[in-house]
Amino acid sequence: MAIRIRSHFHQGAGERTMPELASVIAMLGWKLSQDAIRRMRTAQFDIDIGTQYFDFVCEYLAFMLHAADRLAYRALDADKRVAFTTALALKLAEVVEDNRDMLMAEPEPGRCRRHFIDLANERGADYADFTYDQKEGPDFGFRRFFGSRLLEIVPEKDHSWVIDQIMEIEAPEAVKALESTLAGLFAPPGEARRPRRERNVGE
Repeated sequence: MAIRIRSHFHQGAGERTMPELASVIAMLGWKLSQDAIRRMRTAQFDIDIGTQYFDFVCEYLAFMLHAADRLAYRALDADKRVAFTTALALKLAEVVEDNRDMLMAEPEPGRCRRHFIDLANERGADYADFTYDQKEGPDFGFRRFFGSRLLEIVPEKDHSWVIDQIMEIEAPEAVKALESTLAGLFAPPGEARRPRRERNVGE
């Protein structure tokens, strides 16, 4: 199923705020997470509604958050980057909370939001050990760590193949859509934005 997400805004609307841009990426992340689950189910991975589904979505969105932060590092100044990434973390937490009835059985209000914020902070430290290359995207360790988190979620019967599925299919699909969308969102009206070169840092 094709995913249609705005990557450009009408020029007459003026400069968009970081929370507005973050809202676009949060919606993209949710749709991509559902697409990934459908692909993996088609490939015979078992991802059941409930805790397993919830944990998968949260790990997927945390990966998207920190990949987006690396792209923001290249394209935005320091203040805007912080504003964008903070807004995106909060928007993704809202998406998780808004869909809590789909993800969990009778969840306590606010629980899903708090869980995602805690996970996002934890993964920030984890993904900081890896690099995001301007041409190649997230490095081997970045993608493998993502796969290792999902390894802990799927049934044991799926352990042999899940990391390959994530590294070869799911992570590249997510990154491709994310980079394309952010290139448009971060570009000034009428210009094609060339992201600045990233140092090998994890902040």
